[in-house]
Amino acid sequence: MAKKTIFITGANSGFGLAIAAAAEQAGHQVIGTVRSDAARAALARDLPAIGIVQCDVTAFDRIEAVVAKAEAIHGPIDVLINNAGYGHEGVLEESPIEEMRRQFEVNVFGAVAVAKAFLPRFRTRRRGFIVNVTSMGGMITMPGIAYYCGSKFALQGISEVMRAEMAPFGVHVTALCPGSFRTDWAGRSMVRTQRSIADYDALFDPIRSAREEKSGRQLGDPAKLAQAVLQLIDSDNPPPQLLMGSDALDHVSNRLARMQQEIEDWRALTLSTDG
Repeated sequence: MAKKTIFITGANSGFGLAIAAAAEQAGHQVIGTVRSDAARAALARDLPAIGIVQCDVTAFDRIEAVVAKAEAIHGPIDVLINNAGYGHEGVLEESPIEEMRRQFEVNVFGAVAVAKAFLPRFRTRRRGFIVNVTSMGGMITMPGIAYYCGSKFALQGISEVMRAEMAPFGVHVTALCPGSFRTDWAGRSMVRTQRSIADYDALFDPIRSAREEKSGRQLGDPAKLAQAVLQLIDSDNPPPQLLMGSDALDHVSNRLARMQQEIEDWRALTLSTDG
């Protein structure tokens, strides 16, 4: 595996930390972003050999300077792991629109802003790899995570367009779609809207309780995902999206089968609109 310079957003926890650790151990040069001084200190303690830069992905006007400085110090970056993001849980009717705005600012606008800082660099060099971390929630939906799924569906679609636009320049783009993993996503990192409407108790309370109970005991192993990502970025023919985990495979496969059946069931009405 050729040694690469890898830029990872949200490198101080979850998938970002796991990928940073695996990449460093494999001999790659790693640059990780964090949002706070405390996160910088924690990452420096965990992975003292990597480069660390402070970067809030929603500070859109500062991202270009952060990337330029990283390349000035560490040389041309080969891979962007667009990982920074968080989960929001809440019944749609109960969840303030401000929480949706914040979810999209980080998971969509932040990810796109970071990618856009790299696009001209990768295009000019005629090489590069962007891994946008979406979710199985960017291909399926579940009650109680409308804002999260919406943000990941958006990033999924943008990633596919980005892939098509960058392909002529030798730049790869893959959406990484994890299922449930043992990260802080369902724990301290998740924003949860307070319950307020009793009509939703029967539907949603068991879902919230099950997610909280399962947190930290999910089937997915972040260290194994990190090794899979290293294999992915070494590929000359990577896929548009890569599912991670057996639950992601099952849920997405079932959704595709249902969608195909829905298309067939409504085929006649669909075709009736042609002039």
